[in-house]
Amino acid sequence: MARPSLTGVDMRTHLLSAMLALTACAGVIDDPSSGSTLLTGATESTSDATQMLGSVPAGATLKTTSGLNLRAGPGTSYSIRTVIPAGATVTAGSQPSNNGWFNIIYNGLNGWSFGAYLTLVAAPPTGGGGGTTSTGGGTATGGGTATGGGTTSTGGGTTSTGGGTATPPPPTARDVLVTRAQGGVGFSYWWGHGRWIPNGATSSSIGACTGNCPSCTHAGSNGADCSGYVAKIWSVPSSNANVQVDSHPYSTATFVGSDSQWSTVSRGSLLKGDALVYNTNGAGHIFLYESGDGWGSMWAYEAKGCAYGIVHDLRTASTAFKGIRKTGL
Repeated sequence: MARPSLTGVDMRTHLLSAMLALTACAGVIDDPSSGSTLLTGATESTSDATQMLGSVPAGATLKTTSGLNLRAGPGTSYSIRTVIPAGATVTAGSQPSNNGWFNIIYNGLNGWSFGAYLTLVAAPPTGGGGGTTSTGGGTATGGGTATGGGTTSTGGGTTSTGGGTATPPPPTARDVLVTRAQGGVGFSYWWGHGRWIPNGATSSSIGACTGNCPSCTHAGSNGADCSGYVAKIWSVPSSNANVQVDSHPYSTATFVGSDSQWSTVSRGSLLKGDALVYNTNGAGHIFLYESGDGWGSMWAYEAKGCAYGIVHDLRTASTAFKGIRKTGL
């Protein structure tokens, strides 16, 4: 059967889609302009004599003694979700330890780290008893005895404080962007696409990229390239909010240009959730800025390339990059 011919409108749409794919994140892998430095944590070896042993109760506070990989699972075969700096505090997760690996939470990112580089700082908090308030006449309210002490309170009108904890402030719009970015860390690089599972990558969902893009091949149904990743994080256009629906509306050539959905911002005034982008002679890259010096070392979330996947890393950026900010932030 003969293939139906494309109409003029269909042809233009087809050509536009192809052009967007070709300029998606061209030049990421070997392009010196990307200026990226991927960090890795300390060596993870079960022969380490200082390994933290036993189980740690969920909610306990731990501290890292070295730069430490936070992996998607309990072992070196799992992808690195991020690298936790030395001296950082983390929270023990709900999963039991597994052969020296501990389920921990760092900056809202849940994963596994090797116990040789973790020390226990504090046990999980327990609910404190509510204090009693003595009246000005010297009689304790609620029965005349002080809680926990077993003695009557004396006159004086003093107030004992309760053991409650303060309610944390609600997340800001910029916090929400970082949370969306964290959900993609660990998934594979997928040229011309943007889709991932928000609760994190597993060995069965991570996907795999091989070769050199754009002539690369991908296995699996999750992953993103640089522009697909940032478009999902920013939810641009507004119909692109669901991270589990594959879409790739823009390329770096789009992001580097003018649009009502974002605007240029000075690299010296970057804020969490902004982005840095460049596109020169068909080569381009874009990543989400988290913190640091916009003209020096900064923490970033990026779909770095076929060999790396989606990472949280410390990097620099050449002068070819410019800062952009989502409208409304």
